[in-house]
Order: sequence, then structure tokens, then C-alpha cells
Amino acid sequence: MPAADQTLRILSFLARQRGPAPARTIATALGLPRSTVYHLLATLQQHQFVVHLPEDRRWALGIAAFELAGGYSRQEPLARLGRPVLAELADRTGESAHLAVMHGRDVLYIVEERAPRRPALVTDVGVRLPAHLTATGRAMLAALPREQVRALFPDAAAFADRTGRGPRSPRELRDLLREVRTRGFAHEDGEVTLGMRSVGVAVRETSDWPVAAIALTWPADDADARADELAARAAAAAVELERRIGRARPA
Repeated sequence: MPAADQTLRILSFLARQRGPAPARTIATALGLPRSTVYHLLATLQQHQFVVHLPEDRRWALGIAAFELAGGYSRQEPLARLGRPVLAELADRTGESAHLAVMHGRDVLYIVEERAPRRPALVTDVGVRLPAHLTATGRAMLAALPREQVRALFPDAAAFADRTGRGPRSPRELRDLLREVRTRGFAHEDGEVTLGMRSVGVAVRETSDWPVAAIALTWPADDADARADELAARAAAAAVELERRIGRARPA
């Protein structure tokens, strides 16, 4: 079914762009005849999956595409796919595991697997916390374009505080995220709850965008060496969740 394949490739291409794209750019990028691209765009426009911006001579995703995104959110496939991964992670490590997504400047927790004999945490399902203070948030922020991070945290007023720890300015956040990228995982120590530490790893989709992050939390009085061990476990869980959501990795 080449037409279906070409149509889905066009939609996927538009979804990865920062803004509307000309038809010729779509045709060149996908290696398709320009006449074919125009024909498919016209059909997609009829069904409101794309819109044409005549003044700019460009095409963008339409309302029907956003309705599909809303359906994805309502069906909660990320939480459903992530729950067994986090359950196994908590079992293997003996520490509480959680899955969060970005929600503005905050993270929103969508799965929590509490380990036996570990204290209750503030990361219950449905809880929102400042992204710059959490391991999950830092992992996702480090994977975002720097322009996006600047837009989210333009000045000191954007930085909420919980325990007196954590970055309080765009420069401090920029330095922290640089460390996250170098280390390969995010870490927080008492920024959310005094006496507790967390490590976090981003979960990315095919276009490399961070759709979520996985974290493990443990008491701060445990050995510091646990951070590397638990980060490796969280990273393996992130790879498994990426596989489940269909991320294509290079061979």
C-alpha cells in the first residue's frame, strides 16, 4: 500500500518540524515526486490532517492530527506500556521507580512503583513538581533543544524552590544540564525531599524527542556508589520502554 506509506511519512515529517514546511521541502526530504506530495497533501487537507498556509506557501499539521494526539493521551499507552517496565525495575533494584512526562515547567508523574520497606514519596501518580528540581525533569530538559529550555526558564522568577537547593537562575540550570549531558543521566539530592536522592534517564521517541523519563529514588544515607548502579538500571529500563513505544534505533 504505497499511498498509505507515503501519507504516513508526510505526516511524520511534518510532526518533526519546528514549523510549517513547503511542499517542495517535503518532497525533497522524503524522495517523493512533487506531484505525488501535492496530491496527498490535498487529500489530507480534505480530512483536516493538514492545513495549507497560502501566504507562506507552506503546510502544517491540522486539527485532526491533534485529535489523534488527544486520543493518545486519553488512552494512556505510555503509562500502560511503562507500568510493567517500572515494576520490574523496582523489583530488581529494591528502590521505588517512577515515570514522568513534561507539563510546562513541571513534570507530571504518570506511574509510580513503590518498593517494599521504602518510605512513601511525594511522586504519586498525578503529582506535579518543578522540572528543574527533579531527576526526571532534568533528564528531559537536558534532552530538549537549548532554545526550548530558555523559553521555559527565561529568568530567575521561573525557578520554584522546595528545600533551598537546586538551580535558581538560567545560568545555573544551563551548567547543571551540561553536566547531565556529560554524565548521561540526571541526579538530584534533596532538592525535592530532604534525605532522598534520585537518578533519572530520558525516554526518547524516534525523532529523539524526550517523551518521558524514568527515575529511581533511594535514601540519601545509602552509599554514594549506588547512583551509578541505579542510573545504569534506569537507562536499561528506558531502552526497554523506547522499544515498546516503537522507537527505531540505528543498527
